[in-house]
Amino acid sequence: MWQGIAGIVLIVLVISTGYSKFWAEQQEQVIKITAKKFEYSPKEIMLKKGVPVVLEITALDRLHGFYCPDLKIREDLLPGKVTRIRVFSDKAGVFAFHCDIVCGDGHEDMVGTITVKE
Repeated sequence: MWQGIAGIVLIVLVISTGYSKFWAEQQEQVIKITAKKFEYSPKEIMLKKGVPVVLEITALDRLHGFYCPDLKIREDLLPGKVTRIRVFSDKAGVFAFHCDIVCGDGHEDMVGTITVKE
């Protein structure tokens, strides 16, 4: 009898875990960003604390980087490809990001911010 109950509990846990993952994926906000010499567009991204977001970043011209140290994000952005970055912040604040692959004169201006509000 206990084996049957344990089996039912296990099935319920598996189903609820799968449903939670499915639900979370359905609730993700998608923000499209482009990267090119020497800018991100948009360069100011507004998020809400606790809301999952996917940044879809497309490098339009060459290899770039996306580095946001405070949110522990680091990705290469391949030219012509969409790079999907999942972001979830449980803290409010303003977090700077920048290109960390030197892309020529003006590279230092390739910056932006992610603002997470309550």
